[in-house]
Amino acid sequence: MGKRRSSRELALKFLYQFELNEGDLDEQIILFLERNPSQKDVESFMKDLVVSLIDKMKEIDKTIQKYSDHWVLNRMAVIDRNILRIGTFELLFSFSTPPKVVINEAIDIAKKYGNEDSPQFINGILDRVYKEIGQKGPLPSTS
Repeated sequence: MGKRRSSRELALKFLYQFELNEGDLDEQIILFLERNPSQKDVESFMKDLVVSLIDKMKEIDKTIQKYSDHWVLNRMAVIDRNILRIGTFELLFSFSTPPKVVINEAIDIAKKYGNEDSPQFINGILDRVYKEIGQKGPLPSTS
């Protein structure tokens, strides 16, 4: 497994935990990484991904909600919701990975951690996000 995939999976696990626990983001990251040690470059990419994603969470969630017909964000499975957040963030705000790779990575992670419907669900939403927004380039920052 590649280092970026490992970082994304670590980010998914962290986001799952972060949703269920209140507290300071930096403290939670430190404690999480103490319990889930990885290579430094894997941890570094994971931290950058998580911190940037959480900073843009409102925009990301709004985008996911817009393109997830008949689904309310807080009714989605926690795993699916967070895979979508990672994928949407990478499609809209981080251009270091090609869009097709972002979507394929999200699908593969959904196959591993989601339910049997997760890969198709994730693919459908991320594909729409990319086709309707992602191809236009980065969204302007509102922070």
